[in-house]
Amino acid sequence: MSTIIIICEGETEKEFCEKTLSPYFAAQNIYVYPPLIKKTMGGIVKWKELKKQVLSHLMNDTSAFVTTFIDYYGIHSKYEFPKWDKAEAENDKNKRMEILEEGMLMDIDKTYRFRYIPYLQLHEFEGLLFNEINVFHEQILPNELVGLKELEDIFIKYDNPEMINNKRETSPSHRLQRIINGYNKVVYGNILAESIGLEKIRNKSPRFNEWLNKIEQIKNKPNDNTIS
Repeated sequence: MSTIIIICEGETEKEFCEKTLSPYFAAQNIYVYPPLIKKTMGGIVKWKELKKQVLSHLMNDTSAFVTTFIDYYGIHSKYEFPKWDKAEAENDKNKRMEILEEGMLMDIDKTYRFRYIPYLQLHEFEGLLFNEINVFHEQILPNELVGLKELEDIFIKYDNPEMINNKRETSPSHRLQRIINGYNKVVYGNILAESIGLEKIRNKSPRFNEWLNKIEQIKNKPNDNTIS
Protein backbone atom coordinates (compact mmCIF):
# COMPACT_ATOMS: atom_id res chain seq x y z
CA MET A 1 0.00 0.00 0.00
CA SER A 2 1.24 3.51 -0.82
CA THR A 3 1.02 6.36 1.70
CA ILE A 4 0.12 9.98 1.06
CA ILE A 5 0.67 12.48 3.88
CA ILE A 6 -1.67 15.44 3.33
CA ILE A 7 -0.62 18.44 5.45
CA CYS A 8 -3.90 20.22 6.18
CA GLU A 9 -4.32 23.92 6.88
CA GLY A 10 -7.15 23.37 9.37
CA GLU A 11 -9.68 21.04 10.93
CA THR A 12 -12.12 21.41 8.03
CA GLU A 13 -9.59 20.12 5.51
CA LYS A 14 -8.44 17.39 7.93
CA GLU A 15 -11.99 16.13 8.47
CA PHE A 16 -12.62 16.15 4.72
CA CYS A 17 -9.49 14.03 4.27
CA GLU A 18 -10.55 11.59 6.97
CA LYS A 19 -14.19 11.20 5.95
CA THR A 20 -14.08 11.63 2.18
CA LEU A 21 -10.57 11.22 0.76
CA SER A 22 -9.37 8.43 3.06
CA PRO A 23 -12.03 5.82 2.13
CA TYR A 24 -11.79 6.80 -1.53
CA PHE A 25 -8.02 6.27 -1.68
CA ALA A 26 -8.08 3.21 0.59
CA ALA A 27 -10.03 1.47 -2.15
CA GLN A 28 -7.03 2.16 -4.38
CA ASN A 29 -4.48 0.86 -1.88
CA ILE A 30 -3.40 4.37 -0.89
CA TYR A 31 -3.33 5.20 2.82
CA VAL A 32 -4.11 8.83 3.74
CA TYR A 33 -2.51 10.44 6.81
CA PRO A 34 -3.73 14.07 7.25
CA PRO A 35 -1.77 15.96 9.94
CA LEU A 36 -2.46 19.62 10.65
CA ILE A 37 0.19 22.28 10.09
CA LYS A 38 2.34 21.52 13.12
CA LYS A 39 3.46 25.06 13.93
CA THR A 40 -0.08 26.37 14.47
CA MET A 41 -2.17 23.18 14.64
CA GLY A 42 -4.46 24.95 12.22
CA GLY A 43 -3.68 28.11 10.29
CA ILE A 44 -1.26 29.24 7.64
CA VAL A 45 2.42 29.73 8.45
CA LYS A 46 5.45 31.11 6.66
CA TRP A 47 6.77 28.91 3.87
CA LYS A 48 9.98 28.19 5.80
CA GLU A 49 7.90 26.59 8.59
CA LEU A 50 5.73 24.64 6.17
CA LYS A 51 8.81 23.53 4.26
CA LYS A 52 10.34 22.29 7.51
CA GLN A 53 7.27 20.08 8.10
CA VAL A 54 7.22 18.82 4.50
CA LEU A 55 10.87 17.81 4.77
CA SER A 56 10.34 16.24 8.17
CA HIS A 57 7.65 13.92 6.80
CA LEU A 58 9.71 13.10 3.71
CA MET A 59 12.80 12.31 5.77
CA ASN A 60 11.03 10.35 8.53
CA ASP A 61 8.88 8.21 6.24
CA THR A 62 11.06 7.35 3.29
CA SER A 63 8.30 5.48 1.45
CA ALA A 64 5.55 8.12 1.79
CA PHE A 65 4.57 10.86 -0.61
CA VAL A 66 3.72 14.28 0.85
CA THR A 67 1.32 16.95 -0.32
CA THR A 68 -0.33 20.09 1.07
CA PHE A 69 -4.02 21.02 1.31
CA ILE A 70 -3.82 24.74 1.94
CA ASP A 71 -6.03 27.63 0.86
CA TYR A 72 -4.57 30.30 -1.38
CA TYR A 73 -6.91 32.68 0.45
CA GLY A 74 -5.06 33.90 3.49
CA ILE A 75 -1.56 33.62 2.05
CA HIS A 76 0.13 37.01 1.76
CA SER A 77 3.61 38.25 0.94
CA LYS A 78 4.61 38.12 4.62
CA TYR A 79 4.42 34.33 4.47
CA GLU A 80 7.32 34.40 2.00
CA PHE A 81 6.23 31.63 -0.34
CA PRO A 82 8.70 31.04 -3.20
CA LYS A 83 8.01 33.03 -6.40
CA TRP A 84 5.31 35.06 -4.61
CA ASP A 85 5.94 38.33 -6.46
CA LYS A 86 6.07 36.61 -9.85
CA ALA A 87 2.84 34.77 -9.09
CA GLU A 88 0.98 37.88 -7.95
CA ALA A 89 1.92 39.62 -11.21
CA GLU A 90 0.08 36.89 -13.14
CA ASN A 91 -3.59 37.70 -13.79
CA ASP A 92 -4.67 34.16 -14.61
CA LYS A 93 -5.41 32.58 -11.23
CA ASN A 94 -4.73 29.03 -12.40
CA LYS A 95 -1.32 30.03 -13.79
CA ARG A 96 -0.68 31.93 -10.54
CA MET A 97 -1.21 28.72 -8.57
CA GLU A 98 1.10 26.86 -10.95
CA ILE A 99 3.87 29.41 -10.37
CA LEU A 100 3.54 29.15 -6.60
CA GLU A 101 3.40 25.35 -6.62
CA GLU A 102 6.42 25.19 -8.91
CA GLY A 103 8.28 27.47 -6.49
CA MET A 104 7.32 25.26 -3.53
CA LEU A 105 8.41 22.12 -5.39
CA MET A 106 11.77 23.47 -6.51
CA ASP A 107 12.55 24.71 -2.98
CA ILE A 108 12.52 21.11 -1.72
CA ASP A 109 15.87 19.30 -1.93
CA LYS A 110 15.97 17.19 -5.09
CA THR A 111 16.70 14.11 -2.97
CA TYR A 112 13.09 14.25 -1.73
CA ARG A 113 11.38 16.33 -4.40
CA PHE A 114 10.03 13.38 -6.40
CA ARG A 115 7.84 12.42 -3.41
CA TYR A 116 6.39 15.90 -2.91
CA ILE A 117 3.17 17.13 -4.57
CA PRO A 118 2.62 20.83 -3.72
CA TYR A 119 -1.01 21.92 -3.79
CA LEU A 120 -2.81 25.18 -3.02
CA GLN A 121 -6.60 25.23 -3.09
CA LEU A 122 -7.90 28.05 -5.26
CA HIS A 123 -9.34 30.02 -3.41
CA GLU A 124 -10.66 28.13 -0.40
CA PHE A 125 -11.76 24.60 0.43
CA GLU A 126 -15.23 26.02 1.06
CA GLY A 127 -15.45 27.02 -2.59
CA LEU A 128 -15.75 23.34 -3.49
CA LEU A 129 -19.02 23.23 -1.55
CA PHE A 130 -20.77 25.49 -4.08
CA ASN A 131 -21.27 22.51 -6.35
CA GLU A 132 -25.01 21.81 -6.46
CA ILE A 133 -27.65 24.16 -5.08
CA ASN A 134 -30.07 21.33 -4.30
CA VAL A 135 -27.62 20.01 -1.71
CA PHE A 136 -28.08 23.21 0.30
CA HIS A 137 -31.86 22.76 0.26
CA GLU A 138 -31.55 19.09 1.22
CA GLN A 139 -29.03 19.52 4.04
CA ILE A 140 -29.76 22.95 5.55
CA LEU A 141 -32.98 23.68 7.43
CA PRO A 142 -35.10 26.35 5.68
CA ASN A 143 -34.93 28.64 8.71
CA GLU A 144 -31.10 28.43 8.64
CA LEU A 145 -30.82 29.12 4.91
CA VAL A 146 -31.11 32.88 5.31
CA GLY A 147 -29.07 33.99 2.26
CA LEU A 148 -30.99 32.22 -0.50
CA LYS A 149 -30.77 35.11 -2.98
CA GLU A 150 -26.97 35.34 -2.57
CA LEU A 151 -26.72 31.56 -2.91
CA GLU A 152 -28.71 31.56 -6.15
CA ASP A 153 -26.65 34.44 -7.55
CA ILE A 154 -23.41 32.54 -6.85
CA PHE A 155 -24.60 29.50 -8.81
CA ILE A 156 -25.65 31.74 -11.71
CA LYS A 157 -22.28 33.51 -11.79
CA TYR A 158 -19.80 30.66 -11.19
CA ASP A 159 -19.66 27.44 -13.20
CA ASN A 160 -16.32 26.61 -11.59
CA PRO A 161 -16.55 26.86 -7.76
CA GLU A 162 -12.79 27.31 -7.51
CA MET A 163 -13.11 30.77 -9.06
CA ILE A 164 -15.25 32.18 -6.22
CA ASN A 165 -12.83 34.84 -5.16
CA ASN A 166 -10.73 35.56 -2.13
CA LYS A 167 -11.58 39.04 -0.98
CA ARG A 168 -12.54 38.88 2.66
CA GLU A 169 -16.18 39.80 2.12
CA THR A 170 -16.60 37.56 -0.94
CA SER A 171 -14.50 34.54 0.02
CA PRO A 172 -16.45 31.25 0.01
CA SER A 173 -16.33 30.86 3.79
CA HIS A 174 -17.60 34.39 4.43
CA ARG A 175 -20.37 33.87 1.88
CA LEU A 176 -21.40 30.69 3.71
CA GLN A 177 -21.49 32.58 7.00
CA ARG A 178 -24.00 34.99 5.48
CA ILE A 179 -26.03 32.29 3.70
CA ILE A 180 -26.32 29.79 6.59
CA ASN A 181 -27.40 31.05 9.99
CA GLY A 182 -25.12 29.52 12.63
CA TYR A 183 -22.63 28.25 10.04
CA ASN A 184 -19.86 26.11 11.54
CA LYS A 185 -16.93 25.50 9.18
CA VAL A 186 -16.07 21.96 10.20
CA VAL A 187 -19.61 20.64 10.74
CA TYR A 188 -21.37 22.21 7.77
CA GLY A 189 -18.36 21.90 5.49
CA ASN A 190 -18.27 18.18 5.77
CA ILE A 191 -22.05 17.71 5.79
CA LEU A 192 -22.18 19.49 2.43
CA ALA A 193 -19.08 17.73 1.05
CA GLU A 194 -20.37 14.27 1.93
CA SER A 195 -23.76 15.04 0.45
CA ILE A 196 -22.27 16.37 -2.80
CA GLY A 197 -19.94 13.41 -3.19
CA LEU A 198 -16.37 13.35 -4.41
CA GLU A 199 -17.21 12.59 -8.04
CA LYS A 200 -19.36 15.71 -8.43
CA ILE A 201 -16.79 17.86 -6.62
CA ARG A 202 -14.10 16.65 -9.01
CA ASN A 203 -16.25 17.22 -12.06
CA LYS A 204 -16.78 20.92 -11.32
CA SER A 205 -13.39 21.80 -9.81
CA PRO A 206 -10.58 21.14 -12.31
CA ARG A 207 -7.60 22.06 -10.13
CA PHE A 208 -8.85 19.92 -7.27
CA ASN A 209 -9.50 17.08 -9.71
CA GLU A 210 -5.99 17.31 -11.12
CA TRP A 211 -4.56 17.18 -7.59
CA LEU A 212 -6.42 13.94 -6.89
CA ASN A 213 -5.22 12.57 -10.23
CA LYS A 214 -1.63 13.18 -9.11
CA ILE A 215 -2.24 11.43 -5.79
CA GLU A 216 -3.79 8.46 -7.58
CA GLN A 217 -0.62 8.11 -9.63
CA ILE A 218 1.64 7.54 -6.62
CA LYS A 219 0.67 3.87 -6.52
CA ASN A 220 2.37 3.51 -9.89
CA LYS A 221 5.50 5.44 -8.88
CA PRO A 222 8.65 4.04 -7.31
CA ASN A 223 9.56 5.59 -3.97
CA ASP A 224 13.22 5.36 -4.87
CA ASN A 225 14.55 8.23 -6.99
CA THR A 226 17.25 5.98 -8.39
CA ILE A 227 14.51 4.30 -10.43
CA SER A 228 13.01 6.28 -13.27
